[in-house]
Order: sequence, then structure tokens, then C-alpha cells
Amino acid sequence: MTSRFELPRRGVLGLMGASLGLSLLPAPLRAQTAGVNTGRLHGLSIFGNLKYQPGFTQFDYVAPDAPKGGSLSQTPSNGAYNASLLSFDTLNGFILKGNAPPGLDYVFDTLMTRALDEEDAVYGLAAESVEIRDKGNRLIFHMREAARFHDGSKLTAEDAAFSLNLLKAQGHPLIALNLREMKEAKALDAATLSIVFTGNQTRDLAIYIAGGLPIFSKAWYTAHAFEETTLVPPLGSGPYKISEFKAGEFVTYERVPDYWARDLNVNIGQWNFGKLRFDFYRDRTAAFEAFASGQYRFREEFTSKTWATQYDFPAVKDGRVRLETLPDHTPSGAQGWFINTRREKFADPRVREALTLAFDFEWTNRNLFYGLYQRTVSFFENSPMRAEGLPSPDEMKLLEPWRSKLPEAVFGPAYSPPRTDGSGQDRKLLRRAMDLLDQAGWKIIDGIRKNAKGEALTVEFLGDDPILQRIEGPYIKNLKLLGITAQSRLVDSAQFQKRIKSYDFDLVVQRYSLGLTPGIEMRGYWGSEFARTDGSRNLSGIENPAINALIEKVIAAPTRADQIVAARALDRVLRAGQYWIPQWYKASYALAFWDIFARPDTLPKYDRGVERCWWFDAARAKKLGIEG
Repeated sequence: MTSRFELPRRGVLGLMGASLGLSLLPAPLRAQTAGVNTGRLHGLSIFGNLKYQPGFTQFDYVAPDAPKGGSLSQTPSNGAYNASLLSFDTLNGFILKGNAPPGLDYVFDTLMTRALDEEDAVYGLAAESVEIRDKGNRLIFHMREAARFHDGSKLTAEDAAFSLNLLKAQGHPLIALNLREMKEAKALDAATLSIVFTGNQTRDLAIYIAGGLPIFSKAWYTAHAFEETTLVPPLGSGPYKISEFKAGEFVTYERVPDYWARDLNVNIGQWNFGKLRFDFYRDRTAAFEAFASGQYRFREEFTSKTWATQYDFPAVKDGRVRLETLPDHTPSGAQGWFINTRREKFADPRVREALTLAFDFEWTNRNLFYGLYQRTVSFFENSPMRAEGLPSPDEMKLLEPWRSKLPEAVFGPAYSPPRTDGSGQDRKLLRRAMDLLDQAGWKIIDGIRKNAKGEALTVEFLGDDPILQRIEGPYIKNLKLLGITAQSRLVDSAQFQKRIKSYDFDLVVQRYSLGLTPGIEMRGYWGSEFARTDGSRNLSGIENPAINALIEKVIAAPTRADQIVAARALDRVLRAGQYWIPQWYKASYALAFWDIFARPDTLPKYDRGVERCWWFDAARAKKLGIEG
């Protein structure tokens, strides 16, 4: 999950979706094989289209002759699984316990790797090729002979099988539950990995396994307990290894000079920095001042006030620091205050809608955000999967079987929070909120909203970053006008992560970062099975059979057009359920960096590409008197 804009991203791996089958193949091969078996494939994609053909030399968005060396230092802006952006106490990023630093994916290679200019394609990395057999229920990966761990030991199919079985048994719940339909992973020999599925798996599980999961050294993790937190740097096989760190303060990943895969087509022109360093700051002001003074060199800005008013320090004025806004073509996802419906006081959707009506986005955007944002309304914001207007006939076919179990609003125009008058206290909307609370049984008694049991309606906004308190302050005033006792609770990063994992909150801000081809990750966001699983992304505790069924329709869609239809239907149901108070988005990256970097002329369409594709420019750095 990620949080973005006014809050750094909290990321999950962007997954893809739908039932594993030969639609994974390039279209010509799909026609030839007629659903039986394939020969060796150099890549996979969800709907069968691969941009890069066998024998390609490099990705289009890299500079193949980019120099190596120098360093890129920054504060974290995204992370996966148990990663924290404010601190860390473990170097194990693939379990539920502890808080890990972002960047551990640089340490471990995967079977295949993603192309950043395609929606969901992956190409051979540790595995040179893959075969699809038994109508998609079995994958055979052929490992590269040259693959090595950083200690020189050989990376084999045995390591890959061990890793998958370990992650299924002991990995973070978001990994383990996604692997439940992997029946068996075993090495047929040192060069051949066999993965057998149950037959009930989603199509994107193959790509998730191939391109998203790390390969561990069996020997190393036999000697080191995987399920425990640790500050021992792990043995990996990727382009970087951990060289220096101080728990909670910084971690440095050093480029492996003899990295076994450095000359592969999927790595040419990539991983150019000699060092990647992440510095951790608990205070946003201190982090900004550290950047301005040159203590770290690259920053993605998420705070509109800072971007609009504070980038006027000397290094910006004299050109030593560059400011750029780059387009973001990925879905902006769903950012908002997520309401914990596991708590009885939030069980009634009328209460949840009342909370939404009390937030004045138009006032907030004008007075606090300098007009830089747009209102988020959809769980698929900034993508074709966002529902608009009335349901189409194809959407109705998916929704109609659930009519008796869905609110009537699902079958009308897609729900969007009403536009306020921008006054900060829109009386019309506040009166509507009062009516909804009355209808839900929360009456005003001595100025306080109380239910029939005499319990007061209270709302606590949980956070670990004070930046949101300036936004929540005016919102809380409106809630108090409704008779709701509301407060903002700021806790340290460790406590915040613990409370999120155990769902110990009323409202919390997060951002879901959906992939371009959404898939099995949606179960973790909105599926009933994840509602009671600690550490899942189903923060609102959604348990709805119609949503479960529509998720599976999105996952199993045979074409991208069908997937868009199913996603729009799902979006309608989610929005009508009032599970969140939607916030804001901006379809761009706001970047500030010291002028010591260079990048390719063509950037990847679906990623910033900074760590992968940019490089340290020694000549520019010399002009500024900066060493690598």
C-alpha cells in the first residue's frame, strides 16, 4: 500500500491479475499451441502481448553506455510488505514482524523482471526461459547457468523452490495467502524448476511468482532463521548488497561490481549508481532542511505547501538544485482516511457517509494545498477502470445478480463525494450529515452524538506524521459541529505499524497503489478472507460477497476490455459502500535534486525509473564541488 501527496508512499508490489492459462503467451504462440503446452518463452504477460521479442538487446528506456559509480541518496518514498518510511529495526523485509527499510528488493534477484514501459510484462532474469504446461497448471523455469549469489555460490532451481516454499509457509501474509494456490515447487535438477498449481489459481500468480518474489540462498537461510527479525545483512544475488547501516537512521546499498547479471539484456543500462542510500527522518521539517543543505541529494516532494513555498533556498535560486514535475502514467490509486468497519460504531454506512460529508476538500485544496490537487473519487483513480455515470449494459450484467444484496446507489450514477461550497463549513452538507446520523440512531444529547446505549460517537485519526494534523484540524472542527468527539492521535512509527497490522484504529490515512493490470492484490485490499488477517491491506475490514465475486471477475477477465468493465462494476460497489473518506491525487511526480544526475532521453512510462535508469554525472558534480 502506498500513501502519496501530503504523505510519503507506503507501497506494495504492483501486481497483475486474472486465471492462469495460455493467454499468458504472445498471441501467435497462443494460437499455435491451442491451449496445450508451449516451448520455451523469453517473457510472460497477462493478456499475451510482449513488446520485446526474443533476442532483444535492451529496454528502450535505458542508456546502454550509462557510466557506473557515484551515489544516489534520498529519503524513502515507497516500500513493500513490512517496510517503514520513518525508521527500521530489521533487515528482513518479507515477514510480518518488525519494520524493514525499503530497497531490499535490490538485494535479491527474481526469476524474471518487469519491463517498466509495459503494463505487466516480465522477461527472463535468473530464469532464462519458462514453459507453460498442463493447460497452465504447471510452469517449468530453466535457470541460467551463470546465476550466482554474492558469495560466489551458485543460484540453482533448488534455491528458487526453497524460497517459494519458505515464503508460502512463513512469509508475510500478503505473500503467503497469495501463494496458497501454488501446490508444489520443486527442483527437477539444478537447472530446472517445476511449479505446479492447484487449478484454482489466478492467472497473474504466474507473473507474481516469476517477477515479484525474491530468490533466497537455501544454504544461508538454513543457517539463519527466516521467521525472525534480524540486523544481519542477508545474502542475496541482486545488483546491490547492504554495505552500511544504522538501525533507524540510514541504510546504504552498494553496487556489486561483479554482479552476475549485469550484462543481461534486462539489466543493460540499469543499476548505474555505485551506492543507493536511504536516510530516515521522523520529522518532515528536519528532512527538508537536510536536503536543502545537501545532506542527501534527491527528494520526491509530497507536501503541496512545501513544494509551493519552500523551494526558494539558495541552491535552487543559483541552479544547483533542479525542480521538475514528471508525468505519472500509473493509476493514482485510492488515497483516503480508511474507516475501520470492524468497530460497531462504524458498521452503519450512513455514519460513514456522514463522515465524508464533513470533509471540505475544496476549502482544503485552496487554502492548504495551493490548488495543486484533484479530489479522489474512485478506487481506480487516474485509470480507465474508474466508473463514470450510469452502469453500462455490460456492467449491469455483472451487478444484477447481486441487486438484492447491494444498495440501490450502485445502480445509479457512480457515487462521488459532493462538491462543497469551499467555505470550510458547507451548511447544506453538514445538515445532510446530521440527518444521516439521526437516521442511524446517533442523536444529539447535551451537544454530544450518542446512541441508544448512551455511548458517545468518537473518532480518532491515527497517524505517525504531523503533516496531516494541519488538514485534520479543520475537519475535526466540522465533526464536532455534528456532535462527534474527534481527535488526531500521533504515535511513533513502531507503534503506528503495530496498530495498523492489528487494526487498532478508527480512521487511518493510506494509499492503495494498484497495478496497471490489477489482480490478486485486490483480494488483500477488499476481500473478505483478508478482513480478519493481521497485516493485510483490507484496512476497512470489508466483508461483502458481491465484492468478493467482482474481484474474481476482474482477476479472471479474458481480455483487457473485459477487465475494465469488471473493475468499473467493482468500483461502483466499493464507492457505494462508504468504506473511506476519499482524499486527493496528482498525476505527476514532483522531484527536487541536486544537479549531479543524468538520465536517458526516453523515460519508462510506468515508473520514475530513478534508481534503475538514472546515473551520477561526474562532470556536473565536479562543477558543484560534490564528490560521488
